[in-house]
Amino acid sequence: MVKLHIKFGDESQYLFETTCSIAVGELLPQLVAIYNGRLKIERLSSEIENLAEYGIALPPNMQGLADEQIEDLKLVDEWATKCYPSGGSDLNKDPMSRRSGNAPKDNMKEVLKRTVSEVKNSVSKTQVAANVCITEDDIQEGLRRLQGAVTIVYPMGLPPHDPIKLEFENKEDLSGQQAALKILENDTAQLWWAGKEMQKNKKLGDYIGKNEKTKIIAKLQKRGLGAPAREPVFSEEEQKKMMAFAYRRQEQMKKLDEASQNDYLNSQWSDPNALKRNFHNLNDVSWRPH
Repeated sequence: MVKLHIKFGDESQYLFETTCSIAVGELLPQLVAIYNGRLKIERLSSEIENLAEYGIALPPNMQGLADEQIEDLKLVDEWATKCYPSGGSDLNKDPMSRRSGNAPKDNMKEVLKRTVSEVKNSVSKTQVAANVCITEDDIQEGLRRLQGAVTIVYPMGLPPHDPIKLEFENKEDLSGQQAALKILENDTAQLWWAGKEMQKNKKLGDYIGKNEKTKIIAKLQKRGLGAPAREPVFSEEEQKKMMAFAYRRQEQMKKLDEASQNDYLNSQWSDPNALKRNFHNLNDVSWRPH
């Protein structure tokens, strides 16, 4: 299997296994789905952590308002009693005034946080260093686990306006958010390798050859941004090793240079006792036992 190390910009994203015979037009949507899926898990993880700390989301017309403003406007969160955490709640006011402040109890909070941590680790960039490949099934399994944890803690469901519910139903609205800039679309996504864009009507093997044991670094890119920066000739780890070797070599050369400057002290002509030994005819005397 060909192993692809997928990057976006200069950042490693994940490893993916495929074959040389696959068409780029078939490969690209798979890579985009995993890339976008990891972003979705990242967004969900952040929101679920907030859910664990501060409870369900307030209605849009109440978010960002102080308690006095809510009282003056006579606004009521009708979902507060409908979407209650299993086992009761603890009051923990949201400093951003986005969530109700009725947080789940510690044991239920732990269910959410533990699941988030495990799912995030399963698809994180650290899997690249661990040489673990990620598939679309891994992304879907992670999403199912997150949804399962939320269902355990909130068996009655979440309000229809809660970002978590919208994410699970693929109805999230990211317009105007920084997160929207990261998302790739199948019709505008590009795959680059060795400074060349891989055309969708060609096969992967047309670019990298027929060796199924090949490993390459390929980059996802949005159309219109030009060619991504080429990979450096040496990796960061290799550069560190080369710098360390150069430093050790420099220190060795300094020591050799200092030693060569003091070599004259071992020369016969610089020996202050040489004349005395010569006078007594002791120059060729050997003290070794025969």
